[in-house]
Amino acid sequence: MTESSQVRRPLRRSAAIVGIGHTDWRQDWARARDGETPNDAYGYGATAFKRALADAGIERNQIDGLIAGHTTAYERTGEVLGLNVRWGGQADAVGAILQAVMAIETGLAEVVALVYGNNQRTAKVQYGGTEAVGGEKFLAYVYHAPWGLTSQGALYAMTQRRFAHERGYTESDLGAVAVAQRAWAGLNPEAIMREPVTIEDYLASPYVVEPLHRLDYCLINDGGVALIIAEAGRAARMSERPVYIEAVGRSDLNGGATSLAPRLEDFYASAQREVARQVFNTAGYGPEDVSLMQVYDSFSVHVPLALEGYGYCQPGEAGRVFRDKGIGPGGRLPINTSGGHLSETYMQGWNHQIEAVRQIRGVCGSRQVPDCRLVHYSSDIAGKAISILYAP
Repeated sequence: MTESSQVRRPLRRSAAIVGIGHTDWRQDWARARDGETPNDAYGYGATAFKRALADAGIERNQIDGLIAGHTTAYERTGEVLGLNVRWGGQADAVGAILQAVMAIETGLAEVVALVYGNNQRTAKVQYGGTEAVGGEKFLAYVYHAPWGLTSQGALYAMTQRRFAHERGYTESDLGAVAVAQRAWAGLNPEAIMREPVTIEDYLASPYVVEPLHRLDYCLINDGGVALIIAEAGRAARMSERPVYIEAVGRSDLNGGATSLAPRLEDFYASAQREVARQVFNTAGYGPEDVSLMQVYDSFSVHVPLALEGYGYCQPGEAGRVFRDKGIGPGGRLPINTSGGHLSETYMQGWNHQIEAVRQIRGVCGSRQVPDCRLVHYSSDIAGKAISILYAP
């Protein structure tokens, strides 16, 4: 192999998260339920940003990069936060982290604020129907609208139907995800849904789009999240407890995406295997070294897809992992220890980063995973598989 053809190991421990902040999800949920409109998306982001700065112990003038979440305009976000920076951008949660680390590694910025705010509940954002948000971007909505498939829930119901048939999974197998994540949420004072549920509760809950029950769906709520990411050397000087971005990986399945082929035929597996090769080979780890998984879970089916695709189990064995290893409190493979999107809060992947940092810091109280040394975050949506490994 020539030197030019050797695979580089970019983005390894070149940056770390030094500050985290978020809004009061439970309080805002209650206020929205009571008909109040406590904030707009920018206000939620600003609150989270102030808290992230305080957590990092730095001043606003130390920020030289900004990435706004995809739910707010970049320029307006910078204006509201009072940030003039030398580098900026806009992205979803996992894309924002990758962009921030790339900017830091290439010298475009040294301390980057990632700020997300969303008032999706009080703004009555629609994720299905004729006015589904994102319909103008995702052609799958357009192509499948004549059959009533105008929401991600309908599309993932099709995925789960075939996945269960191919792998021999039962509804109880999938229900284990919702039950486990609600158990984690019961240990999390920040979580919106903390009341325990059983498999019997799950099976008795109504279908939204069969075979997905209501408990398979994420929450829809208002809130904000902010992260402060710094160059590794500065992070070590700025913080007593930086959480390093150990490795990142990405693989996109664009072929057949608008006909749902990556989901329905492959279950994202080929992209997940490629990403697993990238992140684990880069860091010198394997699934057996992971302390806990954080899985983007707009729907519960994401969890068994990730377990199989990233090599935590063989195809058809996720149900056995749920039963024998356990993914809830006390289990040997903890997953979504804050309650995830199903029970903690739907911050579109941003809240998972907060939980990863807190677990590695060791500040999660009764839900703390013992000796948490490596967290694997997985985001597999719309044919894109992306992962981050976090480490102290």
